[in-house]
Amino acid sequence: MAMKFLVVGGGGREHAIARALSCNPNTVIYAVMSNSNPGIATLSYGYSIAQETDVERIISFATEVGIDYAVIGPEAPLQCGVVDALEKLGIGCLGPSQASARIETDKAFCRRLMKEYQVDGLPAYRIFQDSAEAVDFISSHDEDLVIKPIGLTGGKGVKVMGEHVDRAGAIEYARSISDGIVIEERLIGEEFTLMAFVDGRSIVPMPLVQDHKRAFNGDTGPNTGGMGSYSLSDHRLPFVTDADYGSALRIMHDVVSALDRSGTPYRGVLYGQFMNTVSGPKVIEFNARFGDPEAMNVLSILSSDFSEIVIRVAEGTLRQSDVVFEQKATVCKYVVPAGYPDAPVAGDPIDIPRDNEALLYYANVSDIDGQILTRRSRSLAFVGVGPTLSDAERSAEAGASSVLGNVRYRSDIGKDEILKRRIAHMKELR
Repeated sequence: MAMKFLVVGGGGREHAIARALSCNPNTVIYAVMSNSNPGIATLSYGYSIAQETDVERIISFATEVGIDYAVIGPEAPLQCGVVDALEKLGIGCLGPSQASARIETDKAFCRRLMKEYQVDGLPAYRIFQDSAEAVDFISSHDEDLVIKPIGLTGGKGVKVMGEHVDRAGAIEYARSISDGIVIEERLIGEEFTLMAFVDGRSIVPMPLVQDHKRAFNGDTGPNTGGMGSYSLSDHRLPFVTDADYGSALRIMHDVVSALDRSGTPYRGVLYGQFMNTVSGPKVIEFNARFGDPEAMNVLSILSSDFSEIVIRVAEGTLRQSDVVFEQKATVCKYVVPAGYPDAPVAGDPIDIPRDNEALLYYANVSDIDGQILTRRSRSLAFVGVGPTLSDAERSAEAGASSVLGNVRYRSDIGKDEILKRRIAHMKELR
């Protein structure tokens, strides 16, 4: 029997979600997105162009077409309570309630929850509602700090002293934040992402991924929403030991347990961004949804039925055996408009050859009579899949380099040299 699934969101992550759902021939896909994504539009039986935070429009469309289950891509609709509204209609969701999504949408809530329930991996932190008090703290503190607005920042609002800003820059940034600030110790190590499907209590982990936030080759330039990412065929990373992995997974379990005990059980995808330090994994942040680009890595090698996973998460009956990934490596490379992220050039045409081996995911583009044009955010992504990282990187590189237009990408993502530097760095620390 055909089941109707709604995808909320119109980026590369949501194109990957729609593609994964489409692998089941009995799945009928609908979408709500703020701009027509040509990849999602092709896979959808129908779609509505609306703001992804317009809960009333989303509910109206879901009711009109008779949606059975929904997958929420971005964080903003979660903060607006779209899952709560859908579930009131009897529509099961892969996505947490507004209350449990605070693990991402309210950084102060996240830190207080971890402290109250004694969850490991908590960095030293302070919460300030008054920016003047935050400035005094930064001025009187000798060591490097991390400055975070309490609310959502689209992956671009965190400033790290010694990386993005000096002390004067940190003070200036803190003064510009009006809605509360979390200041944390600067963590030294290697970042990695562990995502998991969560059905309220049990969690099933996905392959480890490492994202690249910096705009330019060599991890230089400003932070972005993510220029690309990679995963390995054994679903681990060589600078993350078995003990490190076990610690990170235990932290994920403990956070899910803490949310359940606090009266806000978590259902959906939980994204843990960790810094692997000399003393083990520390929590940089949690996200309440798939990462972008990390979703494209893991969903591209998901061999089990994604629609069945969505159903089981919504029903609270998820089993480890429901989630199977191919033993393959992946490399994702985002193609972005010239000037991204600080001054992106929109409206330029892109020519995309159609004979690429890599998977192509459309992100923030316009399709005008078959001509793809850039917009102000990341344009499209190529995901190479192969038995080794080198194979996957070659595939992704061939795809990204074939795009013609006023665009660029990071050619170094997935290269062996980057991985070797990560391994060497962790060895130096330990």
